[in-house]
Amino acid sequence: MSLKELQDFVFDFHRVSLAEMKLYLQIDRDGLRPMIERLIETGKVQKSPTIEKCQSCQKCESDELELYEWIENI
Repeated sequence: MSLKELQDFVFDFHRVSLAEMKLYLQIDRDGLRPMIERLIETGKVQKSPTIEKCQSCQKCESDELELYEWIENI
């Protein structure tokens, strides 16, 4: 798993959750964080505003609500 794979994944889907990245790349949160930070630093990706949990179900995990989106024009 590489930074390029993560970059391509976010580019292809434009907006993805941390949970989706972990599942697709088969990596844990701690291994993923430095790569996400690198993409943010290079101006390719930004963290989307956090979605509030609804008041009714409380089933969503925080990784499902943490979203990132592609911002760089290629």
